Amino acid sequence: MAVLLLRLAAPLQAWGGSAKFEVRTTQREPTKSGVIGLLAASLGIPRDADLSKHANLSSLRFGIRVEREGKLLRDFHTARSEDGKTAYITERYYLSDAIFLAALESENTVFLETLAHALKHPVYPLFLGRRSCPPTLPLLLGIREGTLMQVLRDEPKLEKSSSMRIVCDAAENGFPVQDVPVSFSPLHRKHKFRMVQEEILFSDEHDPMAEL
Repeated sequence: MAVLLLRLAAPLQAWGGSAKFEVRTTQREPTKSGVIGLLAASLGIPRDADLSKHANLSSLRFGIRVEREGKLLRDFHTARSEDGKTAYITERYYLSDAIFLAALESENTVFLETLAHALKHPVYPLFLGRRSCPPTLPLLLGIREGTLMQVLRDEPKLEKSSSMRIVCDAAENGFPVQDVPVSFSPLHRKHKFRMVQEEILFSDEHDPMAEL
């Protein structure tokens, strides 16, 4: 078993959530559909492609370690209707200054190596949820041997913190989220459910002056 590791950091990130009418929200951490979209862009898979032909992407076991939670930011946009006669205000939410460790597990190390190469030489521009959110470097951290949870627990911290939160795919005893992409088409986006579990990691090292 092997795990591909990504560092997801940027001044602004925005991950899925619901997008009803003029309000576009974000989750607290990167979504599986968002990270799969990033991988698909690096491979050159168009948004309107049949994702059933690329099921090996969705079948990757996925996890996130929250290094820095970030702050919720609300932005306002003025948009116009297609005929240009009507203007309206939209609200878009972002995560500001957040840092995440993303992990994707597979038994196929060659496939992970293919993804790593694509991330170094992406076909399409890469962004963290929205086109206005390009990632800071380094994005690719490499491939580690081990299981998803083992790697997420053992990988050195990216940020100094006394605790970290892990959110990952669960075989059982989890909660459902609608976050497995079936179609990225702007005209017909569709997602399936996956089971997720959450775990809090506490560090043995505690610096009482760290917050001063």
